[in-house]
Amino acid sequence: MLVDSPPVDSPTDAATAPTAPRRRPAARAAGLAACLALLAVVAVLGIAVGAKAIPLDQVWHGAFHYSGSDTDVVIRDVRLPRTLLGLLVGAALGLAGTVMQALTRNPLADPGILGINAGASAAVVSAISFLGVTSLTGYVWFAFAGAALVSVAVHVLGGTRNATPVRLALAGTALTAVLTGYLNAVNLMDSAALDRMRFWTVGSLAHATLPTVTRIAPFLAVGALLALLLARPLNAVALGDDQARALGARLTRTRVLAMLAVTLLCGGATAACGPIVYLGLMVPHAVRVLTGPDLRWILPYSAVLSPVLLVGADVLGRVLARPGELQVGIVTAVIGGPVFIFLVRRRRMAQL
Repeated sequence: MLVDSPPVDSPTDAATAPTAPRRRPAARAAGLAACLALLAVVAVLGIAVGAKAIPLDQVWHGAFHYSGSDTDVVIRDVRLPRTLLGLLVGAALGLAGTVMQALTRNPLADPGILGINAGASAAVVSAISFLGVTSLTGYVWFAFAGAALVSVAVHVLGGTRNATPVRLALAGTALTAVLTGYLNAVNLMDSAALDRMRFWTVGSLAHATLPTVTRIAPFLAVGALLALLLARPLNAVALGDDQARALGARLTRTRVLAMLAVTLLCGGATAACGPIVYLGLMVPHAVRVLTGPDLRWILPYSAVLSPVLLVGADVLGRVLARPGELQVGIVTAVIGGPVFIFLVRRRRMAQL
């Protein structure tokens, strides 16, 4: 007995077949647009909400019709630079964490766990305590040097040719412990340096200024552009060395450029506001749940959602501790721990 099969060129099939492959990219693009809208809302909150309650009409006046009043000074000279720096640093740390996880094929890789933040912090603290450097322009180069040296040390200790994700994580954890001990020793021996560094070492946006933003922005912009351009070769590297070579990826060049991008992003961010933990580790994991493993989407999403979390945490710290404030590094650590545990325990958590 013959059974009639549906015609292959039926109107339903013809209508659905061409659009099926486009649904996912369209959904990702729509999701990225929604994330950008959320980022705009959080940026407005960063300027409008703080330890001191200011009506929205005065916020608008201070931002666009500056007259030099006390309220205008708070908006233009305090909250606006603080929010801009939060946006830049958040994007930098999100991109750096994503690049490192792809480069090392290690889901636990981030600037904090692999010791890069600790290296930048140790170099900056040394410059402040021993050389008397106090300006961002002076110690940003120390931050870059410290980040680069620790990056190289982690890869050497983890095994240059036979490095595994576990060995890199162990090497980074060991170096972080050593450098943290060094930081504590310097702070205990130099009370003046401790007073200058006590907010910076926990991660803070409180002392942001427009000159800080303009000086650090070029370094972060170059690092971000380099990270975004490496999305396709890093997709190949994430598959493993053999498959990456089969796909034509230049492994050495990709790794060198990726580490340069991470050094610029982490060094600049740490120099500007101190070490901030969890951001580069947590956000890429959350993004993979939304986008899947394609770095061409993970990187832009991370660059948008990381500053959402950082600026949101900064606003939360200002509101919860009125009339004082909690430093943003403390808030991100408190938020990041439970959220990361939730992501790890998801049964369908996206893999690298």
